[in-house]
Amino acid sequence: MVSSFRSGPRADAELVWQPGSGWVAGAALHAEQVGALFDLYLHLCRPHHGPVEVIAHLGQSIDGWIATLSGDAHFVTGEANIRHLHRMRALSDAVLVGAETVAADDPRLTTRLVAGSNPLRILLDPRRRLAVHHLVFQDGEAETLLCCDRARLRPDEQRFGQAELLGVPAADAGLDLKALLLTLADRGIRRIFIEGGGTTVSRFLAAGLLSRLQVAVAPLVIGTGRPGLRLPAPERLAEALRPPVRLFRMGEDVLYDFDLTTAQTGQPAGAGSGDMLVRIR
Repeated sequence: MVSSFRSGPRADAELVWQPGSGWVAGAALHAEQVGALFDLYLHLCRPHHGPVEVIAHLGQSIDGWIATLSGDAHFVTGEANIRHLHRMRALSDAVLVGAETVAADDPRLTTRLVAGSNPLRILLDPRRRLAVHHLVFQDGEAETLLCCDRARLRPDEQRFGQAELLGVPAADAGLDLKALLLTLADRGIRRIFIEGGGTTVSRFLAAGLLSRLQVAVAPLVIGTGRPGLRLPAPERLAEALRPPVRLFRMGEDVLYDFDLTTAQTGQPAGAGSGDMLVRIR
């Protein structure tokens, strides 16, 4: 369970489970935050059945960059959004990042800021570019899976540092993402949280494999840097993806939560229940 959904009598809990009456607001919550927390997190507390659910997140500056040209992304978004990332890890079976994110940030991908078990860490490195010194290969804090082009695996090769190696068919200068998801489903993985980077999120989005996309926009101007989403350019705005969206305030950042299960192109949709900016701590 994550910090926002504790059960029991703790005074610092945000939402408390009470047998017989269900979820109620804890003392730590203001009334206007209750609906936002339910909207953003509660459906993730239920077991997911069916095809693998894939949710992606990007944090970017207000001018659209996720890092400087040198790859520095510490930290584009603020403390509240960082805590949100840890909550999403705790609510997912696996957290997935690409090789560029590991090389640039050396992340741990654990739930150390919230209550909850560490998810499986999945690293996509089609060409085997990563070195073994990175924390995810050495710290032993969570089960780790390194996915690469299966043509780059030796017949007897099973481990890379403390990570398990998984060979995946190659496709379009990367990995066959549909084949990867099928393999992960066979392992019992039902919900995956993609935490970066821009190339990885863009490939899943272009393949139509995301159910939700979260983009956190920070009041930060970088000027130029590394872009987030990179998709084939449409000829007309009417052809651009315009999915239903909800907005959540996280400290100074604003989180756009896009529902891609009903994604549409064309004119802006009407206002919905998620249009109100509600602060989440």
